[in-house]
Amino acid sequence: MPIQEALEKAYSVDLDLVEVAPDARPPVCRIMDYGKYLYEQSKKAREARKKQVIIQIKEIKLRPKTEGHDFQFKARHAERFLKGGNKAKITMIFRGRELVHVELGKRLLDRFAEALKELAIIEQEPKLEGRHMVMVLAPKR
Repeated sequence: MPIQEALEKAYSVDLDLVEVAPDARPPVCRIMDYGKYLYEQSKKAREARKKQVIIQIKEIKLRPKTEGHDFQFKARHAERFLKGGNKAKITMIFRGRELVHVELGKRLLDRFAEALKELAIIEQEPKLEGRHMVMVLAPKR
């Protein structure tokens, strides 16, 4: 249908001619109330935002010399974060000459991941960044 004819038809029923698919050949247009269409679109967008889940990253800091009880205490914290639907960022901090024994920190992070394997998956493997070794755990779905 020619554009002029479509515009006249839309004007006669007191509605708008809206281009729905401009990339199609020929372009697809629809006769509708444009204000109502915009309102429906914004309503759908608001509804989608309501259903969106915001995931936070909670951080737990360890040292290579962290002992058993402290390790379990921090593992329980990570467990609580993961059960709450958040990610856990485990940071191993090396001070002074501890940087020589990076493998101790890696072993402790692996033990941490093993302790939480029922609740979490490893999103980012342990990676050394300066004096920090970082690992990210995400909750299992």
